[in-house]
Amino acid sequence: MADKGGMDKAKGKAKEAVGKVTGSDRMKAEGKMDQAEGEAKEAVHDAKDSMRGKHSKH
Repeated sequence: MADKGGMDKAKGKAKEAVGKVTGSDRMKAEGKMDQAEGEAKEAVHDAKDSMRGKHSKH
């Protein structure tokens, strides 16, 4: 799942860059949404791992 979050963030950054180059506000907004979705997926994944005790405690 973390990989999926990372992929969404990368896709979002690419869309945002295309939007900036082409002047498309819609593409920039879609890119930002994809990035936010990726970050949310990673946060959920990290929370699940923490609940399962998969992260080492420092």
